[in-house]
Amino acid sequence: MNVADFDYDLPIEYIAQTPAEPRDSAKLLRLDRQSGALSHHGFRKIGEMLAAGDALVLNNTRVMPARLPAVKAKTGGRVEILLLKQLTDRRWQALVGGRNVNAGMRLAIAGGKVSAVVLSQQEKSQRVIEFSQPVNEFLTELGEVPLPPYIRSGLTDGERYQTVYSEIDGSAAAPAAGLHFTSALLDRLRRKGLLLVTCTLHIGLDTFQPVTVERARDHKIHSEYAALDQHNADLINQVKLAGGRVIAVGTTAARALETAAILAEGGDPSRPSPGDQADGAPLLKAFEAETNLFIYPGYRWRTVDAMITNFHLPRSTLLMMISAFVGRETLFHAYETAKQMNYRFYSFGDAMFIT
Repeated sequence: MNVADFDYDLPIEYIAQTPAEPRDSAKLLRLDRQSGALSHHGFRKIGEMLAAGDALVLNNTRVMPARLPAVKAKTGGRVEILLLKQLTDRRWQALVGGRNVNAGMRLAIAGGKVSAVVLSQQEKSQRVIEFSQPVNEFLTELGEVPLPPYIRSGLTDGERYQTVYSEIDGSAAAPAAGLHFTSALLDRLRRKGLLLVTCTLHIGLDTFQPVTVERARDHKIHSEYAALDQHNADLINQVKLAGGRVIAVGTTAARALETAAILAEGGDPSRPSPGDQADGAPLLKAFEAETNLFIYPGYRWRTVDAMITNFHLPRSTLLMMISAFVGRETLFHAYETAKQMNYRFYSFGDAMFIT
């Protein structure tokens, strides 16, 4: 499977620069995987497509205010730190913007209130840095919520790049499919009889990076922290056993669920087994781990029955994942239709409901 097979043309005017207001006023393109049939709706009508007894699985991660302005301690040159992953209480993996920010360099944040030293250089602008003290408690005061690189305008309200159900700090990006839900819409779904289930997957910025290798299987996917507690695993098992659907809200929830299913099989998410499972979908168990599950065409889906997702970047791992769920030709036809109907793409764009 060549990465070039997942390329498509998207004029810049289709890339949403601001979120829909209100959240549930976005468009929704429904796609039937079996027939390829498409229909057009408003997102607030999603409840009409869901049934009592379905499980709606939400990724409760929260985007960290992880963009920190800094200066070089010796020269005062400007530096920008974007925290990606916490390694210890004071040590982080980060993207560091600025000229000649090398190992051993000391940085000052907030006028010297906090300092940091670059411990090591990794590929491109990635660095491991260590702060003079734990910075988690200072992030709200000192940091800004990072936006995806294709969004050129800022936000006056940082909460518009958070889901209304976000709880656990840890992401460098928002689970975009969840941005369409309002608290009132979720309440209506509960009253209808849907089970609202939560998992956690902390999203790294690699989610926005195009795949640069020629063959998809040669790509080394980023790993991300994921977790599912036993209470929520039991709810999903209950739905599966009763014949209901497990609906992932976004590719991140889907990745967490499929990781849980592979682990329940006794498998390895880095090498998921192909072929059919003779005794049906595995019952999920609680887990907490880094997952490097890479889903692309040929993958055997274990738990996810339907998915709510946005429109994804060309040549991205997310586009490959949706192609594995839908079929490449069916998906690309849906994308072309979306362009013809003036849907908005990417994080602040419109949504698809794939059944």
